Amino acid sequence: MKERTALIAGATGLVGNELLQILLQEKEYERVYAIVRKSLMLKHPKLIEIVCDFDRLEEVKEYFAVDDVFCCLGTTIKKAKTREAMYKVDVEYPVTLAKLAKAQGACHFLIISSVNANVESFIWYPKMKGQLEEQIKNIPFATTSILRPSLLLGMRKEFRFFEGIAIKVVRGLSILLRRSLPSQMGIEAKIVAQAMYQIAQMNKPGVRIYSPKQMEDIIK
Repeated sequence: MKERTALIAGATGLVGNELLQILLQEKEYERVYAIVRKSLMLKHPKLIEIVCDFDRLEEVKEYFAVDDVFCCLGTTIKKAKTREAMYKVDVEYPVTLAKLAKAQGACHFLIISSVNANVESFIWYPKMKGQLEEQIKNIPFATTSILRPSLLLGMRKEFRFFEGIAIKVVRGLSILLRRSLPSQMGIEAKIVAQAMYQIAQMNKPGVRIYSPKQMEDIIK
């Protein structure tokens, strides 16, 4: 049986960090390439770290000849400072990565979008995510998997004020009502990472979109 290879972008993020650990622990992949701006300071026999400038991804495109590409890239307006800078991280980098990976022979492209992604939206963020999805769909991978998580729950390395408030509200309601709230309101980053990994093993052809509920169902 052919040993498979994986590429992950966004390994320092909330979902990406969880996913990287899964990719390294499980047996399906012989090698895992991680594209990063600076070293992860992590040693593992399967891990091959690619430190690069994301504005010059074409310079490391030879590493993109893998079976499965996991894209967990994303930022916030607070961190990016401007919409233009955020668009570059959330849309331009993933699309460039996808095009280069397809040219190198990658078969399956998996990407994290947003539950409210809609190219026709009058709100900038969901519209941006909708634009991302449309561009990714037009790149002819054998399989394209788009995951649409709701509010991501988990411990981030950086503090996000408004997101932190939203997470407290969601968890507070769960405690108050003494039951788990619908995944459309919030989903653990660990669940998204596990679902992303499982979807890669399913490898269903064509373009497929996964809701928070479907992600939960996949890992059960």
